[in-house]
Formats: sequence, structure tokens, C-alpha cells
Amino acid sequence: MSQNILPLIKVKELLKLTQTKNLVIVDASNGENTKANYKERHLDGALFVDLDMHLSDIKQDVSIGGRHPLPTNKQFSETLTNLGITEKSHVVVYDDKNGANSASRFWWMLRSVGHKKVQVLDGGFQEAVKKGFPINSKVEKVNTKNVYTVTEWKLPQAHLDEVETGSQNKNYIIIDVRESDRYHGVNEPIDLIAGHIPGAINVSFASNLDVNGLFMSPQDLRAKYQSIFKNTHSDNIIVHCGSGVTACHTLLALDYAGFEIPKLYVGSWSEWSRNNKIIVTKNTNHQ
Repeated sequence: MSQNILPLIKVKELLKLTQTKNLVIVDASNGENTKANYKERHLDGALFVDLDMHLSDIKQDVSIGGRHPLPTNKQFSETLTNLGITEKSHVVVYDDKNGANSASRFWWMLRSVGHKKVQVLDGGFQEAVKKGFPINSKVEKVNTKNVYTVTEWKLPQAHLDEVETGSQNKNYIIIDVRESDRYHGVNEPIDLIAGHIPGAINVSFASNLDVNGLFMSPQDLRAKYQSIFKNTHSDNIIVHCGSGVTACHTLLALDYAGFEIPKLYVGSWSEWSRNNKIIVTKNTNHQ
């Protein structure tokens, strides 16, 4: 594994860290009324980060970069600075969907700018409540703000052209982590067209979790993905979802299992499906 700490942290471990000087807890829940929900109750000390406002640079034209393109270096620098995060901070991020929503995206972004001490809370908000982590509704304040310099995204990414080339190359593995109905084109609740990228295989993000909604053990995750990857190098593995958010859940699972983090296709299905590319469904191929 390429970092000093595991990418996941258990609730009991976070409880022990609460008196740590450099700890920053971040609520990255996303969806309807999440800001209001945060104001109503959140983990004690947690600050709020918004997927659309802070973890993306949303464009009017979704065909360029998808629904949640990455923010610029300057924008992400401002977000980290405003959260009081410094290079020394131990950041623990959670959401209300077992880390499958924006928590893993924020984790990937921090790792990608070179931040070492960042973890996702295993089981998210619900697990924390279940295990007795303190909850409150007070407005949390950032005490100090030092500029966090962001210069580049260091973790590997794949862009539209490489994904298209990879879809026609048997030496590439393209993983679609969406639910099977979306992959097969049975339904598409978000994007304009249903289906999947040619050659992509469906390994749902939910399969990274056990029956309790916690991540499977590193050993089980490694066995699962090793059977898929076989001898494929991480440079030839591309992971995507609908808009480059949930895919990070699988990237986290792979890091947890000891694999090199493969390429994230940030534009994902939201970009591919708007660029007149070949689309595969359960029954038909069409353009």
C-alpha cells in the first residue's frame, strides 16, 4: 500500500482520535437537503463540504468532463484552506451512504494532491450514530486558515479518448461500478441515455461492502479483485461510474486491499453518453 495509514478508519478508532490536535472531521454527505441535514445533526466537530460547490467545477455543457468534473487546483486549494486543513492535518471524512457518495471522492482528491493522512469513516454517519459517536447541531468554526497549496492531480486518470481506445483493447479492463440495471440499460435515473461503455464489466460498488454496510476485509477484497485483474497492470485498469464520484468508492476499496490505485475516469457515463460514442445495452448496441 502506498500510504502510511489505512484508507479506512473504524468508529472506535475515530473516537480515540477526537482529542488529537490536527484532526479535521468532514461531513461530505450529498443529496437532497444535505446542508439542512448537516445543520440539524452531524458528528461532533465535523465541518461540511458540498459535492457540487467544493468537490466539482460544474459546467453547463456536461459533455465536457461529465456532471462532476474536478475543480481547478485554485478552487480546491481554497476549499482546503477554508476547512482549516493543512499538510499536517489528519482528515477523516464521512457521508451518509457508507462512503459510497462524496466521502470517497474527497478522499481520492486529497490523496491525489499528495495529502497523506486522510481516511474515510467505515460505515459512515449511520455506523457512527450506532456506535455512540457524539452528535450535535452547532455551527462548527474553523480556528485557523493557512493556505493549502494545490499544484496538480497526482493519481492516475483516464480521459475520453483513452477510454474509447481501451474499450477496444483486450489488454484493458474498464470497470463500471454502477448498479446492474443502469449498466444493462434497463433504467437510467440521472443521465440522458441508458447503457454502458463497450467492453466494460460491471462490478457494483455495493459489492465492496458486507451485509452490515461495512467494507469487506482487505483479504476478501484482494481475492475478489485479483480474480478480475489477473495480471493486468494498474495502468490498463479504468474505473468509472455515472460522474466520477461513486467510482472512488471502488478505488478506495482497491487501495485498502493493497492494489495500486488504477485510473479514474472522472467524466464517466455522464460524459461518454453525451459524445455520440457506441453504447451497449442488455439487448442492443447503438450509437
